[in-house]
Amino acid sequence: MPRPSRVQFFATCLVDVFSPSVGLAAVAVLERLGVGVDVVPDQTCCGQPAFNGGFVEEAAAMARHTIDVLSRSPDPVVVPSGSCADMIAGRYPEIFDGDAVYGPKARALAERTYEFCQFLADVLGAGLPAAASGPALAYHASCHGLRGLGLRAQPRAVLRAVAGGRCRDLPDAEVCCGFGGVFAVKMGPLSGAMLESKLDAVEASGADFVVATDLSCLMHIGGGLRRRGSRAAARHIAEVVADAFAEDRRE
Repeated sequence: MPRPSRVQFFATCLVDVFSPSVGLAAVAVLERLGVGVDVVPDQTCCGQPAFNGGFVEEAAAMARHTIDVLSRSPDPVVVPSGSCADMIAGRYPEIFDGDAVYGPKARALAERTYEFCQFLADVLGAGLPAAASGPALAYHASCHGLRGLGLRAQPRAVLRAVAGGRCRDLPDAEVCCGFGGVFAVKMGPLSGAMLESKLDAVEASGADFVVATDLSCLMHIGGGLRRRGSRAAARHIAEVVADAFAEDRRE
């Protein structure tokens, strides 16, 4: 697609409530790359928690609202979350398959919805500033982005562009951290065991920060690291890219 001049930013519930700094970082990066950003004020939950919990009708109601809100403009939609982006781009067309009204709307929205790194790498293809100094980083591949959207190369390419030699290999980087939304609630002991394995991998990598595309995974991993008293912590990839821009401006 041609390089867009504006996008719509879908903030997601977790970013909005628990870590607005992630949303601000993503918007700052887009603007530094010359893209105007609109944040539709009446956006709300995409419906994924309800959908994953089996409440399809409730999820469909939230999906209709989201489709209506994001269809007021034809601009691309950028989401700082692989899981929410997968819900809109992957699950909405399934939910409304056969629906004469919302089926076409869902497919049209899906075609112009991108996870943050996917948009940077596949649409903008923009040169990002390299920050040679700084903490060591290791990338964890969040499940919905990896398995739902096929995000494998894009986040790694973005991280390598801004961090280069500061990147560390994370053992079993594509193994689930154990969060999985309602899975962590329903299957607490199993989720906790999976988390412990992920924490071991983060510490074995020698990284100062584990980086991911999804705040949900980062909250899960970051909380585990804090409880361990680990020197490592968790950061969203949008914050890492924003830091690189900030360093580039100082130079």
